[in-house]
Amino acid sequence: MKHLEEIVNGNDVSFEGIEASYFLLGLLSAFDNRYQAKADSFFEDISWKQFFVIICINLCKEPPTIKELAEIIGSSHQNVKQLLIKLEKKGYVQTLSDKVDKRKQRIVLTKKTRTFCEAHDEESAKIVQGIFEGIAPQEIAITIKTIMQMEKNLEDLM
Repeated sequence: MKHLEEIVNGNDVSFEGIEASYFLLGLLSAFDNRYQAKADSFFEDISWKQFFVIICINLCKEPPTIKELAEIIGSSHQNVKQLLIKLEKKGYVQTLSDKVDKRKQRIVLTKKTRTFCEAHDEESAKIVQGIFEGIAPQEIAITIKTIMQMEKNLEDLM
């Protein structure tokens, strides 16, 4: 697979005349696709999207419902449910009834997930460090701020 820089600077595609905002959206989409492909090859047992679900559950102060998790992930209830079904079959998550409202189902991580995360923690950190090699913390902060504003603007459009 060609590096994105080769595509942008190559002769096969012309980005001449494209506004920076359109170009940025395209870059974000292309990066997401490339990152997902690389990350999918990193884990043997689960996909990047499944691991992202685990990360998001782990960030929650209390076990989330599917609806809460879908909001955090930015995906539909149905898509998150499908990811959770696969994770549950593999033993990474468990669904439990809410103690107060029995109609709600809470998603909890299993011991298998904790073991999995511990086993991959060091290598994951190296990969993230490698992705951000040569990028100053201030640039990362600006990128975060920009994407957060884009997210807010997107919500306001809907």
